Amino acid sequence: MENIPVIKLGLVAVSRDCFPIALSEKRRAAIAEKCGQKKLDFVEIKTTVENEKDMLKAVEELNAAGCNAACVFLGNFGPETPETLIARYFDGPVMFVAAAEGDGDMINGRGDAYCGMLNCSYNLGMRHLKGYIPEYPVGTAGELADKIAEFIPIARVIVGLKNLKIITFGPRPQDFFACNAPIKGLYELGIEIEENSELDLLVSYKEHAGDKRIPAVCEDMAKEMGEGKYYSDMLERMAQFELTLLDWAEAHKGARKYVAFADKCWPAFPSQFGFEPCYVNSRLASRGIPVSCEVDIYGCLSEYIGACLTGDAVTLLDINNSVPEYIYDKDIKGKFDYELHDTFMGFHCGNTPSCKMCDSRAIKYQLIQHRLLEPEGSEPDFTRGTLEGDIAAGPITFYRLQCDSEGEVRAYLAEGEVLPVATQSFGGIGIFAIKEMGRFYRHVLVQKRYPHHGAVAFAHCGKLLFEVFKYLGVKDIAWNQPKNLPYPTENPWA
Repeated sequence: MENIPVIKLGLVAVSRDCFPIALSEKRRAAIAEKCGQKKLDFVEIKTTVENEKDMLKAVEELNAAGCNAACVFLGNFGPETPETLIARYFDGPVMFVAAAEGDGDMINGRGDAYCGMLNCSYNLGMRHLKGYIPEYPVGTAGELADKIAEFIPIARVIVGLKNLKIITFGPRPQDFFACNAPIKGLYELGIEIEENSELDLLVSYKEHAGDKRIPAVCEDMAKEMGEGKYYSDMLERMAQFELTLLDWAEAHKGARKYVAFADKCWPAFPSQFGFEPCYVNSRLASRGIPVSCEVDIYGCLSEYIGACLTGDAVTLLDINNSVPEYIYDKDIKGKFDYELHDTFMGFHCGNTPSCKMCDSRAIKYQLIQHRLLEPEGSEPDFTRGTLEGDIAAGPITFYRLQCDSEGEVRAYLAEGEVLPVATQSFGGIGIFAIKEMGRFYRHVLVQKRYPHHGAVAFAHCGKLLFEVFKYLGVKDIAWNQPKNLPYPTENPWA
């Protein structure tokens, strides 16, 4: 995967000066051994922090080692001021964990880090410093190594967003108020945005005509799709567009390291560029460069979060249509543990990466756009370029981070799966199943006025995604609640 950070984590032990420093150092070494067994990319920082000068020295070591994330380990009670100041002086996400007792000596070998974690959190709050504290932050060396392993993808998201620029080509299509995107929320999250006209993109695309790199990209596209699954006369145009986006990203990222796109893709795009951009968008998404449809800025941001968290391709889909009862009765009922209202179809014209689709996927034409833009009864021409087929079965997390019309950032997430059931429809599409989706649809998606686009990560990553949203300061995080936990707006007599 390109365009996402690689995390190198520094392990820093702290010690209160009235406790034996050797206790923290011995316990740090034990964690380092467990992290090494897990083959984590980490550095054991040798300075043990007892005071502010030690803190500065430890931060110097972190920087010198090229660390972009840190774990502060309370091997004993810990020094409240120096340990929390690491989060101020170190320019990266910082996790705080504490040692559980169990070294066999409860006189000189008791560290009281269980107590110290309370004051650590209290001091972080007083200084308005952000630190990541896991669900249960106290543990043995092996347990803490597991928590560090879970923190690394979380840190990948935080570092990625801190260095992200979202590039848009708009404006948004008429009547797509669902893609309304107050950019205030982006700045609050530390993300930059560059908004451009669709004409800017067209000018740049035309300037790439005859680019010497086009044949190699065409060859790669043909290899990816396989014979009979693409339009040979379309490849040059699509390759030209792919190079246009990649060159724009490189030329416009500025002070940022990472880029994601939110592009207008209809109605003017196909007639002016000569193709639908969906397949090219899917190729970039498979490399960690999301290109969201319909200038959906927060959809693009959500995709990028998922790419960083999973290190894998993601997609953006419409929460599109209900599953017909005849499909449910024939292919789902009695075979899978879902009710009809637990299911829905997720669809987009063709932006899902080919690696997440069934083998029958192919580059086709956009049926809706063909009806709208090309002469009735004609063969599809410039409405070709979508990547269509059923999405492959497997676990998913459906989620979105959104800035609402009041400027508040909120989020939802729900784990589920794509079922191995034929959709009998068109586009890039799959039958999704999420427990209690019907209630979630009404009391979260509808009630809280979320747009119709949702991001899809192809893994169960709800636990870590929830932690990411918490770290980002999102106060309203919704999920698919079980029946015994009603939503505030749910009618108890319904």
